[in-house]
Amino acid sequence: MTTGPFDLSGKIALVTGAYRGLGFAIAQGLARAGATVVLNGRKPEELASAAGKLTDAGLHASTSVFDVTDGPAVRAAIAGIEALHGRLDILVNNAGIQRRSPLVEFTQKDWDDIIATNLTAPFLVSQAALPGMIARGSGKIIHIASLMSDLARPTVVPYTAAKGGVRQLTRGMAVELAPSNIQVNAIAPGYFATEMNRALIDNAEFNAWVCKRTPAGRWGQPDEIAGLAVFLASPAANYMTGQMLVMDGGMSVAL
Repeated sequence: MTTGPFDLSGKIALVTGAYRGLGFAIAQGLARAGATVVLNGRKPEELASAAGKLTDAGLHASTSVFDVTDGPAVRAAIAGIEALHGRLDILVNNAGIQRRSPLVEFTQKDWDDIIATNLTAPFLVSQAALPGMIARGSGKIIHIASLMSDLARPTVVPYTAAKGGVRQLTRGMAVELAPSNIQVNAIAPGYFATEMNRALIDNAEFNAWVCKRTPAGRWGQPDEIAGLAVFLASPAANYMTGQMLVMDGGMSVAL
């Protein structure tokens, strides 16, 4: 049987922060392309519900409950996934948090939490997944960066710093891991209509600004990111590594 360049049949994929929003959309896209997906998060009931939506549609999905900022828990979870499935081929580091405040009012705890979840966690989860990938001589790691990896807005300085770090984490990992046939890339979403952005969507002034500032004239929908994730996870992207691909309706290239 001949398979296409975007076929993920037989692949095992872990998506962190996957019970809703972009994480769930990516997990669903990978599963539709043939992968067995493991959905991660810290809320067992929400994860079970999300995985149930996929299995009810005839797709292959399970869950793994762990905190991506807890190194020992991460390592135990990755070991469990590999013991159950025999391998881990694709890792999508999607889990993230956002907190907004003027810089002079940001607490160190909020800074630490944002850096831990958005930057340290991709390092920790990748580090745990890499021994198996290196031993097998193949692997795909996809970080979720942000428009804020390149640009900036007031009140989100820690998030901007973390996502800028994700861009450089992607590049550093790509260079080091290319000899092991492991490709590391990032997706940088613009403004997507997710629960994390609910306060912004409900703010009439900000919503109008996004729609006016974005050439496409609207927010992105979560399912629109799935195809790009499938591409980066697939054999079609075997010669692409170290790249950050922006999906923002044209915002970053418009005056």
